[in-house]
Amino acid sequence: MNIERKTIENDEEYLRQISTEVDFDKDDLDSYIEKLKNYFDHNVCYALAPVQIGIPKRIIYIKNSTPNMENNKPGYDESLVYINPVIVEAKGLTKFLEGCASCIYYRNNVKIHYTGFVERPYTIKVEYFNLKGEKCEKTITGFEATVFCHEYDHLNGILHMDRIKDVYEMDPQEMQECRLKHPYEIISKEKKYEVTNL
Repeated sequence: MNIERKTIENDEEYLRQISTEVDFDKDDLDSYIEKLKNYFDHNVCYALAPVQIGIPKRIIYIKNSTPNMENNKPGYDESLVYINPVIVEAKGLTKFLEGCASCIYYRNNVKIHYTGFVERPYTIKVEYFNLKGEKCEKTITGFEATVFCHEYDHLNGILHMDRIKDVYEMDPQEMQECRLKHPYEIISKEKKYEVTNL
């Protein structure tokens, strides 16, 4: 299965669109999930929004909800799927050096990421549908909340670069070294966080 990744180098306008809700009666949800899984099988990342592979639907698929970057490799998959998600509450404050499978370019055949430190809420309460079409509610904390919010932005045409004060250009090794020196940081667990910031 040949899956084309959308990048800002070639497809920024496409990535900036607002994804539409999944219609459980009309959309081929199984096909969407299969394509997302296939992408994870051949690429290294924490999670994905389907707009990044040409499916502008409101789905978040988290492969790795932990800061352990080793889990991003093929073979590990938590299969956390959120369909038509909505963040209804948020609090706290965290900071992490974020990268993105879509915010890259190549320099001398080396992948270069646009990256930087992004602030996200520590706790979010979300409403969503599961793969069976059942409405669910979940409270997500810590690093998983960061990953979720990154993908949630994609559903609304927002890139992590939009939230970065200082954007850096790093290859994967440089990103890994920077994350080891500056790991995921919890600034506050209770500070008020406006949902409108998401």
